[in-house]
Amino acid sequence: MNSNTFRLAALAVAAGPVALLAAVPAHAAPATPTTGGEGRASAVVLRTGLDVSLLNKSVQVPLKVTLNEVQAPASAEKTALSVNVDGVEGGAPVSVLRADVATANATVDEHRAEGYTNLAKARIHVPGLPVLSLIEVEKVTSKAVCEVGRKPVAESNVLGHVAVLGKKVTLSAGGPTRVAVPGVGEVSLDLSKTVTTERTAAATALQLKVSVNPLNLNVAEVEGEVTLAEATCETPKGPKTPEKPGATDGGSTGGSTDGGSTGGGGDTGGDQGDGGTSGGDVKTQTGSDTGTAPTGANLAETGGSSTTPYIAGGAVLLLAVGAGATVLARRRAGSQG
Repeated sequence: MNSNTFRLAALAVAAGPVALLAAVPAHAAPATPTTGGEGRASAVVLRTGLDVSLLNKSVQVPLKVTLNEVQAPASAEKTALSVNVDGVEGGAPVSVLRADVATANATVDEHRAEGYTNLAKARIHVPGLPVLSLIEVEKVTSKAVCEVGRKPVAESNVLGHVAVLGKKVTLSAGGPTRVAVPGVGEVSLDLSKTVTTERTAAATALQLKVSVNPLNLNVAEVEGEVTLAEATCETPKGPKTPEKPGATDGGSTGGSTDGGSTGGGGDTGGDQGDGGTSGGDVKTQTGSDTGTAPTGANLAETGGSSTTPYIAGGAVLLLAVGAGATVLARRRAGSQG
């Protein structure tokens, strides 16, 4: 056999694996989980919805005040210790709330939503009663927590003494507590209201229904509602499940493309005698003799991909070139003999 012909065939076969390895694509990076629907949370220290009637005018002045009201899906926090309202008591400012601590906090992430309110040593006033407090509380808190995979929780606490229109009262969870003061008015209190559903929670430490007639400082009557320490939340939907890489492309690539192209390579190798066995090895590379899709999601690890037809075709071509070179060498050796 001519030595040059043998070297040519050997170089062709040796170069084949290099070309095949270069054609295999890199693995795709796993998909990053994405956030689902955002939850919600809110908190407020004080909210008033009062109507103030003036003596010298047949009109009602709305007194709608909020202190430290925060809402999230973004985290938020506020701390203020007092709120004033101008223009009711003869043009003089009215101090609606004074407190040592008045904090509201609302936070939300993909797993949890929470609202929290804390109010301590607080005194609430309404127009016409500059000295007498509508209500005094030692400490009240409300908390609402909504966490993915758990039942929402709402809780409120009223700690220490409570005084309404100067009278200390004992609150009952069984129903509203009414306090009446002759010549001043009446206040009805609801203690610690909590409500939960499948995905929401709400808590209110104290809710007051106010009806007072102070007949002082040009104020004839004050009616409405006052809410202390309220917190709400709504459960987030949680993070979505990440998709497996190559799950969609793997089914079509392994089924029709690999099966058809590789089968043709097996027939070509069989016609070359010694190449028949090698043709079978190339077919096995697809991971399926019948052309059905493999069960694995990542076909790059099992040998199947969109480049498999080109790899198989290149291998068959190299086998054909080597076999042809062998036949040609044998013929030349026979003619020289």
